[in-house]
Amino acid sequence: MLDATGVPGPWGTRPLPRSALPPVGDPDLRGPLRFVWWLIAEQPWRVLRGTFYSTLWMVGLVFPPYVLARAIDDGLRAENPGALLLWAGAAAAVAVATAAVSILRHRTMSLIRTDAAHRTMRAITRHSTVLGSSLSRRVSSGELSTVQASDVLRIANVLTMTGPGVGAVIAYAGVSVLLFTISPPLAAIVVLGVPVLAVVIGPLMGRLHGRQSVYREHQGQTTALAADIVSGLRVLCGIGGKAHFARRYEERSGELLKQGYRVSETTSWFHAVSACLPVVFLGAVTWVAARLTVTGQITVGEAVAVYAYVAILILPVFFLIEGANSMIEGLVSVRRALDLLTLRPADTGSGRDRPGPEEGSELIEPDSGVRVPPGLTTALVSADSHHTADVVDRLGRYTASDTSWGGIPLRDLALDEVRHRILVSDNDAHLFAGSLREVLDPHGTSEDTEIHSALHIAGADDVVTSMPDGLGSAVEPQGRNLSGGQRQRVRLARALLADPEILLLVEPTSAVDAHTESTIAERLHEARAGRTTVVTGASPLLLDRADRVVLLVAGKVAAIGTHGELLAERPDYRALVFRGDPGEESPHE
Repeated sequence: MLDATGVPGPWGTRPLPRSALPPVGDPDLRGPLRFVWWLIAEQPWRVLRGTFYSTLWMVGLVFPPYVLARAIDDGLRAENPGALLLWAGAAAAVAVATAAVSILRHRTMSLIRTDAAHRTMRAITRHSTVLGSSLSRRVSSGELSTVQASDVLRIANVLTMTGPGVGAVIAYAGVSVLLFTISPPLAAIVVLGVPVLAVVIGPLMGRLHGRQSVYREHQGQTTALAADIVSGLRVLCGIGGKAHFARRYEERSGELLKQGYRVSETTSWFHAVSACLPVVFLGAVTWVAARLTVTGQITVGEAVAVYAYVAILILPVFFLIEGANSMIEGLVSVRRALDLLTLRPADTGSGRDRPGPEEGSELIEPDSGVRVPPGLTTALVSADSHHTADVVDRLGRYTASDTSWGGIPLRDLALDEVRHRILVSDNDAHLFAGSLREVLDPHGTSEDTEIHSALHIAGADDVVTSMPDGLGSAVEPQGRNLSGGQRQRVRLARALLADPEILLLVEPTSAVDAHTESTIAERLHEARAGRTTVVTGASPLLLDRADRVVLLVAGKVAAIGTHGELLAERPDYRALVFRGDPGEESPHE
């Protein structure tokens, strides 16, 4: 039985079977053109069909002028009704056949573009999962959204050149041959005229490519800033930073507007020249054909055919120009996609994949001197919160370090085992869209009673009661329909529900009031009794419930003790905890 994705298919409500999804393959990342060739090579027979139908369609457009010339010369001028009806019937048959081929061409090319877009999107998604947590540190959410929303479609449009583009070249060659049979001078004008058009338009294409690259870079930066503002709007309003960020966005969007004007200027010239030159070209060829007809060098029917040939020739020339424009935009987008696809995951492991230590082993981070004894709650506190966050990243193997666990270097363990046994939860952890139950229990392995228990420990009972359908209520991406405090408590509840062997919490109560924080600290200590837990933060309510507190100064261990002991012995600790002094204190002598 087929394994279904749960995504409705084009045949109705039946799910799309996984076996219907083509394998992504390994993209060629050595350059934009190689990446485009990889998209072509992954669907060779479909591309060949698209090329065949497009060529047949273009060639079909060339036949009507020939049929028209024969109808005029053999029917009208010869006053032969039978020949006129014959060629009129042939014209109708060609029109029907061309229409049918056009439908097949359009359908095939749509499938080619869809496959390319889908394959590129899946390659980006797959690589994003490989990059893991390092992705957000190296690529902004706005930039990633821009690549997925618009660049993927531009990349797919490049493959239009494989169908109408190839067909246009073949049709151009065919018309040139037919014109040689009528008049070599006319054929020479056509053969030499199109390269002249390319020479005139070429510099505009180069300038357009450069300006579009700059514009796309500014667009990604502006989109990233807009996404950051929207995601943090409540916080910005709370700290009075909305006006400042609004000014930054106004400046950034103003610069984007200037770049847009530059692109529009070049684009307008490009379209004007590409639209006018073929018409001028057609007029010149028609004038020459008329002169040849007057002098008797070609017949009236041949003159009409020449006009029709050249008029039809504008279509393949148009396809080539539009294809070149799509190629310019597409290659810019390919470079942006390659910038993402060529990112390498953070090198935090040695590749040895040794088995992990027994449960209850000590975690030691030598860079800072932090030791995490098993079965206790350890609090990390520092005047600079980045120092404690960096320690947590090293303890959780999100950055390379010499951290050991039970005497075994953490980098030597299989990453799957590290992620399964050591869980890092911070305030940037993503909240996916779905029901509240799915957000808290993505794997669907917990009972509702367990979920409610985790919510209770995290002080998030009100999140369930305030939503219309309880655990079945919809949560928007990143919890946008929740307050900042609710999002933080939902993240904490999700981490508690996972029940890892070692739980590392980065400032889990920074967005809640003092009463709620006290409740959470008490419940967290009870729930994690006998389990290894690390929390970071400078709140006395949280520190008082920790079994041991580690004070970091300049990223190094300066003192270890209980909250009460450090209050009595360390003036810098007292200043940090009770006054929240942001400055670094010197180590206690």
